Amino acid sequence: MRLRHEAKPPVRPNGRAGAGAGEPVSFVLELPSDLRVIEGVVAYLVERCRGVDFHGSKLTLNFRVGMCEALANAVTYGNRQDPGKCVRVEVELSPERVAVAVRDQGDGFDPGEVPDPTLDENLERAGGRGIFLLHNLMDEVEYNERGNEVRFVLHRDTPPRRRASGE
Repeated sequence: MRLRHEAKPPVRPNGRAGAGAGEPVSFVLELPSDLRVIEGVVAYLVERCRGVDFHGSKLTLNFRVGMCEALANAVTYGNRQDPGKCVRVEVELSPERVAVAVRDQGDGFDPGEVPDPTLDENLERAGGRGIFLLHNLMDEVEYNERGNEVRFVLHRDTPPRRRASGE
């Protein structure tokens, strides 16, 4: 894992540069196409989230599982575990939200073409579960046009969903 770039935070009121607890931070990681690095990368990212005071069950469950799925999909389906390819992870952290982009060097795919893994006819088929989990665990999920990058956002406090009138 290589830390490619870390945005320099503004100078704090005490005159020191650097991100203190609770201050937003952004950085980029470049990872090898190796499933064995995922656990360590996710643990590192969780600690970085805690470093900006993003805590709670959404971090320990939603973020961990979603991040593992996004990385596994990029390595397995995007880069086809080609050791000559990398996975790029762009991260923006703040106490209120975590925003991540995971990009592989593969040809991409159309997420609309992935079968719903919850339908009876797809229960025994491989594929689609990671995407399903990502959409159900994150607050926002979108793919680039090529289909080789997924961006997702997790808010610490998700506002309650409004119900339609009459419910």
